[in-house]
Amino acid sequence: MKRRSSVTLIIAPLLGLLLIAALGVAASAQQTSPADLVDALNGLFGKHAGDRAAHTKGICLTGSFTPSADAPKLSKAAHFAKKVPIRARFSLGGGNPNAPDNAQDNVRGLAVKFDLGNGTSTDIVTISAPLFFVKTPELFVEFLKTVATGDKDKLNAFFAAHPESTRQNAWLMTHPVPASYAGVGYFGVHAFTFTNAAGGQTLFKYHLIPEAGDLVLTPEEAKAKGQDFYADELKDRLAKGPVVFDLLAIIGRQGDQTSDPTLRWDDEDNRPTTSLGKISIEAIVPEATCDAGTFLPGNVTDGVAGPTDDPIFAARSPAYIVSFTRRKTP
Repeated sequence: MKRRSSVTLIIAPLLGLLLIAALGVAASAQQTSPADLVDALNGLFGKHAGDRAAHTKGICLTGSFTPSADAPKLSKAAHFAKKVPIRARFSLGGGNPNAPDNAQDNVRGLAVKFDLGNGTSTDIVTISAPLFFVKTPELFVEFLKTVATGDKDKLNAFFAAHPESTRQNAWLMTHPVPASYAGVGYFGVHAFTFTNAAGGQTLFKYHLIPEAGDLVLTPEEAKAKGQDFYADELKDRLAKGPVVFDLLAIIGRQGDQTSDPTLRWDDEDNRPTTSLGKISIEAIVPEATCDAGTFLPGNVTDGVAGPTDDPIFAARSPAYIVSFTRRKTP
C-alpha cells in the first residue's frame, strides 16, 4: 500500500497538468483512449514489467543547459534566462527492451527534462527523424495492430490507404545507421509557439545538432558492431568530456500547418534558425533516475505552447502517463 500511495502522489500533479489535453484526446480521437495506445504497443512488443511501453531501451543521463543570448528574445521561458540542470535519456524507438542498436529503420530518441526549480520542470521529446509515422491516434493503433498480425498483405494495404505512414521509414532508410547517440541530429516533430516578455509570438520546431557532427556507419560497419554497442560507446565518449548539442528553433512562417506531424514544412531544411542554447550531457546515471518520472511532450512552461490542432501531440502525454502508471503500479 505504501508503494501505491507514493505513485499516486507522483501521478496526481501530472494528471492535473494534462487534464485539458486528455479531454482533448477524448473529444478528437473518438473512441481511441490513451490506454488504447499503450495496449497497442504492448500488443506488438509485449509487456515488460517495469519498462516503458515505448522507447523501452535507453540510457539515463544528467547534465546542464546553457541558454543563448537570443533565446530570451523569442521566449520568456525560465530555462532561457539562466543555466539549469537537466535530466536526459537517449533511447531506441519501439517497445523492445532488446532492440538492435544497428538497425537502420528505427528512430533514436533524445528526451530532455529542464529543472526550473521549486519542483517544476519542462520537457522536450525528440527523435532522429523530422516526422512522425501516423497523423492520428486511431491510425497509431491501427498501424501497430496491423504490424502485429505479421500479414504483409494487410500491412501493404494499410500503407496504400495511408501513404503518409511511409514517410518516416523512407527518411530513415536514406540515412546511415548512427555510430553514436552523440552523432545524430534530433527533431521535434510537432510545431510549438514561443511567447516573449513583450507578448511577441514565434512559430517554431525544435532541432538538436550534435557538436560531434554526424557520426555514421556503413552497412558493413553496422553489422560488425552488433546489436548492443551504444552504451559502451557513450561511456567511452563521456570519459573524454561532455556530449553537447546545439538546441535550435526552426522558425515557422504564417500559414505553416501545425496539425499533421507526418508532414514537414515547405523547404524546412533551409528555414532560418535561432540557437536557443547548449545541451551538455555529462554523465550516465542509473535508469532509475529517469524511471522516477517521465518525459512528456506536453509538459511545457510559460513562454512555450504546443499545437492545439495536432491530435498526436494531444495523445502522447496522456499515453505516457498511462505507461508510467502501469510500470510503477504492481
